[in-house]
Parts: sequence; structure tokens; C-alpha cells
Amino acid sequence: MILSASRFILASKSTARAGMLRAAGMDIDVSPANIDERGLERQWEAANLGPDAVASALAREKALAVSRAQAGRVVIGSDQTMALGRQRFSKAATMAQAREKLLLLRGRRHELHSAFAVARDGDVLAAGVAAAYLTMRDFSDAFLDAYLDRAGEGILASVGCYQLEGLGVTLFEAIEGDYFTILGLPLLPLLAALRVKGLVDVL
Repeated sequence: MILSASRFILASKSTARAGMLRAAGMDIDVSPANIDERGLERQWEAANLGPDAVASALAREKALAVSRAQAGRVVIGSDQTMALGRQRFSKAATMAQAREKLLLLRGRRHELHSAFAVARDGDVLAAGVAAAYLTMRDFSDAFLDAYLDRAGEGILASVGCYQLEGLGVTLFEAIEGDYFTILGLPLLPLLAALRVKGLVDVL
């Protein structure tokens, strides 16, 4: 069980990340960072940063932005990128775009990079990034249409148009990597960093 002397702030609106931290016994407030994520991504992609570096940079920017506005508070920023080779993906805006994306991923192996950063008063105290690799089945068009119909627009909240903890698992034939990383937060490295920095007590 983890005991925390003070409440952390999660600089993300992700319910999955908040759920992971709370399930680990952490007392958190949620305060999503107000940054131009897409603009920053375009800037870093122009500089030829890889998807792992983009995820790390976004996690740092989120943590720093919120920590500067919350004096003395420990802020956790996190972000995830998805790539097929050098091609990066953003969230689909419509179900039609989701279908196109899943057709592109069908039968192929893509990667997820999830990063975290811990900041206080505008300084980064710890950071890390982890990768996972997922291979989709070569499913039929009929299966894909049935999946989209059943899963609904909730999949648009995920960059991959799937939630592995739900119906999305039926899309896959192989998964390599940490479950928490796939959900969007490398939880074990984060907890290790918090212990090293003396920010949590452990029983």
C-alpha cells in the first residue's frame, strides 16, 4: 500500500490514468494542462523527433505548465504517442476516420510510447518513457464494421481507436509490453521514481 503525505496533481484529463494512480493508493487531484499539444507535436516532428521523444516532451510540458500554477504541489504529467514505423497517429475525429485507421493497422505491428514527468514549482524532478508493441489480427471487413458498431464513439478518445481493457482486445493477435504502458502511463517506473525522490512512503 502506498501512503502519500500530500495530494498529487495529475496534469491530464485521462480517466484511465487517474484510475491507475488511485488504484495504486495515490491521493490525486486532476488538473489538465492547457497547452497546444498538436502545435507542439508539429514543431517537434519538424525537428525529426521520434515518437518516444515527442511523448516525453509532451509529458514534461504538461507537468511544468501545471506545476508553475500550483506552488509547492507535485504534478504528474503523462502522454502517449502511437506510431507505425515513422508514421505517427493522432486521435480520429470521426468513426469514418477510425475505420480508415484500423484498416491501415490491420495485420500489422504498431508501437505505443507512454511517458511521464514529475514536476514541482517549474522544475522536473523525474521523467521516463516506456514502449509497447501490438500486432493486430488480419480481421475481415465484416468484423471491423461489427466492432465499430458495438464499440461506438467512445473509441475516439483513444489514439488507437481501441481500449485494450474492453472490446478492443479482440482486434489483436499479439501484445508485447507492459499493460500500464499500453493504457497510457508507465506506472511501475513512475512509482519507482516517486520512491527514489522520497515523495511516497511504502508499507
